[in-house]
Amino acid sequence: MNIIVCRDYQAVSDQAAEKVITLLQKNPYAKLGLATGSSPIGLYDRLIKAYQSKQITFKDVMTFNLDEYVGIPRTHAQSYYSFMNEHLFKHVDIDPSHIHIPDNDVNRIDEIAKEYNRLLKKNPLDLQVLGIGSNGHIGFNEPGTPLGNETFVVHLDERTRKDNSRFFGSLEEVPKYAITMGIKNIMRAKELVLIASGKEKADVVYQMIHGEVTADLPASILQLHPNCTIILDEPAASKIQEK
Repeated sequence: MNIIVCRDYQAVSDQAAEKVITLLQKNPYAKLGLATGSSPIGLYDRLIKAYQSKQITFKDVMTFNLDEYVGIPRTHAQSYYSFMNEHLFKHVDIDPSHIHIPDNDVNRIDEIAKEYNRLLKKNPLDLQVLGIGSNGHIGFNEPGTPLGNETFVVHLDERTRKDNSRFFGSLEEVPKYAITMGIKNIMRAKELVLIASGKEKADVVYQMIHGEVTADLPASILQLHPNCTIILDEPAASKIQEK
C-alpha cells in the first residue's frame, strides 16, 4: 500500500484527482471504476473543472460503478444513478453508452448481477476509486462477505443503513438490499485509489492497513493488491500516526 496523508479533505480530493487526471491524459480510452457517497464528491468536482479547462476529456472513457441500491427507482434522488449524473456525468462529455451502473430491476436482479460480472471481465478496469464504510466495507461488501465474491446482491448491514440514513428522510427509507461488485472484481483493477476522511474513519482505516486480512473487515484485502494508494486526511490517519 502507498499511504498519502493530507492536511484536509480538500487536499485529499486534489491528490485523488491528480491520479485520475494523469491516467486520462495518458490513456483517453481508460476504463474507470467509480464510487458514490460523500468521499469522492471533491474528486468529481475537480474532474469537472479539469474537463472544463480542457485538461481532460471523457469522450472515449468507459465507467463502471461499484454498486446501486435495490428497491428504489433510478429516478430517486438517492439512487446512485442519480448521484453520478448530478456529481459528474451531466457536466462532462462522456458518451451515455459508456456509462455502466448496475441496473436494479428487482424482477431480474440475479441475471443483472451475472450480466454486470460478464461486462467487468470483458473490460478490465484501469483504476478503481473506493471509499470505506465505518464497518470496513468497500463497495457494498459487508463484513462477512466471502473475499472471493463477484457481483452479487447483498442484504445491507444495519450499520451501513444507519450511516446512509443521513441522505434519506429516515432509516426506514434506506433500502435493505443493493447490487455490488464483489471483492474479486475490485481486486482485478490494475490500480486502486481509496479515499477516507474524518475522525470517524480513523479506527477502521488503522485496521484496514495494520490488521489481519479477514472477511470481517473486507477493506483489509487491499493489503494484497500490488498497486493500491490510500489517501487520507489527518483526522482519518490519526490512529496510524499515533502508533
